[in-house]
Amino acid sequence: MAGTGRAQRAYIGSFTSAGGNGITTVAHDPQTGALTEVNRTGTVPDPSFLALSPDAAVLYAVSEQPEGGAAAISLQDPDAPRPIGATVHVQGGAPTHLCVIDGYLLTANYTSGSISVLPIGPDGGVGEPSQVLTHEGRGPHPERQEGPHAHAVVPDPSGRWILGADLGTDTVRVYALDTATGILRIHGEAALRPGTGPRHLAFHPRGHRAYVVNELRSSVTVFAWNAGTGTLTPIGSAATVSLDSSDEPNFPSEVVVSPDGRYVWVANRGHDCIAVLDLDAEGDHLELAGTTPCGGNWPRHLTLDPSGSRLYVANERSGDVTWFDVDPETGIPLLAGSVPVPAASCVVFA
Repeated sequence: MAGTGRAQRAYIGSFTSAGGNGITTVAHDPQTGALTEVNRTGTVPDPSFLALSPDAAVLYAVSEQPEGGAAAISLQDPDAPRPIGATVHVQGGAPTHLCVIDGYLLTANYTSGSISVLPIGPDGGVGEPSQVLTHEGRGPHPERQEGPHAHAVVPDPSGRWILGADLGTDTVRVYALDTATGILRIHGEAALRPGTGPRHLAFHPRGHRAYVVNELRSSVTVFAWNAGTGTLTPIGSAATVSLDSSDEPNFPSEVVVSPDGRYVWVANRGHDCIAVLDLDAEGDHLELAGTTPCGGNWPRHLTLDPSGSRLYVANERSGDVTWFDVDPETGIPLLAGSVPVPAASCVVFA
């Protein structure tokens, strides 16, 4: 399952305000899965989430601070990333997520409940926002849903639409981006049960289903996705923890779908485990098959390596990144190693 060849590169974001190093460059051995630190840069404060340009020449980072920012980092020398210009204010608070689409960088700003659209220049740098789209609404949770809290912004597989999960309003919005003007408009939205708290989402490899992980209810909601009409239709859900442990505090963070569409994995903060959910052939039905310890504390991010055979977990509070070999017959992750990364929050493979 694992690839072979020379060491690849990966980039790990972390919270500098909690003792993190900023962005850590690591060598990735595709044969063993091991990560080895190569370099670190603290030029961007609190780069909690990272994304690559389509050609992997530029790394983009949010700056998850009260006056939120976004930064572009050149990977011309993959071992020595360097900033392209200064960090740009997104005109929103605490951006937690970002994506690149059609020459624009979009950020989901948690505390202000907004989406910022920033143009990308010829050199890969980002400009001032062309728009800041603020959500409206609230949910029943008195502390976490007093207003909108945009938490993720993800292009759909067709590249025609952008989906945004808002934890504060219990909705997933569908947007259309005018690439000529950099203006985002809301095309529609799908509502989840009140108090669900949608956080992140991932698509089925065939692009016809979307899986939304819910931070406040420890569950994943399955949506049918119609790229022709840009509509989401809920068709089911599954828990990310067992019923006999569901009373223990838990806050799922990330959802990942296997390349063959057989499994969905979810990182559970609180229970500090990875949930393994079996997926049926159509992608409609999820069933919790079990959980495995994440190898650390407070798993904030979960991702696959380029081979699709290993899972990597950024454990924020224990300050490490762990990796797991995935059993191809069961989808169960088996702990294979770890590397210390203080306040780790995100892992991206180049």
